[in-house]
Amino acid sequence: MVRFKHIKIKYYFMKMSGVRMLASSPMLLFLLSLLMAYNFDTTAGQIGVCFGQMGNNIPNPSEVVAMFKQYSIPRMRMYGPNPDALNALRGSNIEFILDVPNGDLKRLADSQAEANTWVRDNVQKYNDVRFKYISVGNEVKPGEPGAAALIQAMQNIDRALSAAGLSNIKVSTTTFMGAFADTYPPSRGRFKDEYRNFLQPVIGFLVNKRSPLLVNIYTYFGYMNRDVSLQFALLQPNSNNEFTDPNNQLRYLNFFDANLDSVYAALEKSGGGSLDVVVSESGWPTQGGPGASVPNAEAYVNNLRLHVNKNGSPKRPGKAIETYIFAMFDENGKQTSPNDEYEKYWGMFSPTTRQLKYGVKFN
Repeated sequence: MVRFKHIKIKYYFMKMSGVRMLASSPMLLFLLSLLMAYNFDTTAGQIGVCFGQMGNNIPNPSEVVAMFKQYSIPRMRMYGPNPDALNALRGSNIEFILDVPNGDLKRLADSQAEANTWVRDNVQKYNDVRFKYISVGNEVKPGEPGAAALIQAMQNIDRALSAAGLSNIKVSTTTFMGAFADTYPPSRGRFKDEYRNFLQPVIGFLVNKRSPLLVNIYTYFGYMNRDVSLQFALLQPNSNNEFTDPNNQLRYLNFFDANLDSVYAALEKSGGGSLDVVVSESGWPTQGGPGASVPNAEAYVNNLRLHVNKNGSPKRPGKAIETYIFAMFDENGKQTSPNDEYEKYWGMFSPTTRQLKYGVKFN
């Protein structure tokens, strides 16, 4: 759909005159608690939110940035340069993913000068915005216009960032679960043949640059297609779809983890086993389709928020999962048919009232 450190807590013991002192005084207990907090990565799994703008009633960017601050949302993804939004983000301390739109890929691949200009105008100019990733393309599909230009566009943007002294900003691309096959059980996960050939140089680039792969993961579609139960899709406990992967004995309690670990399995089979995955979109619609409702969206977003900050996946336990909720607002400008009316209703906030449609905390 265009269509979101291993926690290591070390315990230190002191030996003196053969006596082991295990934080036996209040001061030592206090110091130990500080040490534990230092070793706990509190930012790696923080939730971000996608700011889509395909609507005629979306608040202006300065209002949106103010809402991100008001609700303590620490990260934002945006699908293309918007000068008003970029200016509003100045000094906000919000970590930011900026997409290169698919329609720009060929132009930026064909000319390093064009890539340099894109970086100058949309990144370098905003030196007080906390850019984290540039996603070169979103759900680019083999054979579509510009697809053959993807890897070259990524390389040119990366060179432009380096030349501008911005090599701390990672370059990646965003794919989706439609690029994968044999995802059940997760250990069998692989890229579809056409995607494997298409994305192989991209994976090599990401490994070389130590950049993550961005993947849009929606459990909603598994439920909508009647592949899994509502409980399993909503990350609720005791679903009758829970299973153990027979190839590695890992236990799966929800559909989100099963999807994510099938991506990791596919990366391992393609030379990308060292890569992290950022879940660049995930969410649940509030109307317009089977199971699309405010209570289900509330359950999904809150269960996901707690899960990715705390648990990791069975394949990478204890490793917080950087995740972006789709989306900030409903988007009435999306072109839909009667069968996919839900595409307009992923927002957590009403664009007209600016109020949350359901209860959720982001910090």
